Amino acid sequence: MKVTVDDDRCRGHGVCCSVCPEVFDLSDDGYAVVDTPEVPAEHEEAVRSAAALCPEHAITVT
Repeated sequence: MKVTVDDDRCRGHGVCCSVCPEVFDLSDDGYAVVDTPEVPAEHEEAVRSAAALCPEHAITVT
């Protein structure tokens, strides 16, 4: 599984970082970034949850 964050849609709510800090982090500007684009199997469920909970729908999982 791969995950990306749309920089144009992210508003820095940080929900993804709260749900899965192993994959997501906040940049110096306060917006979400993906630390691990190739998601390890043990974090797939949390990444899906983060995508579903993102208020801006900025996370894409493929």
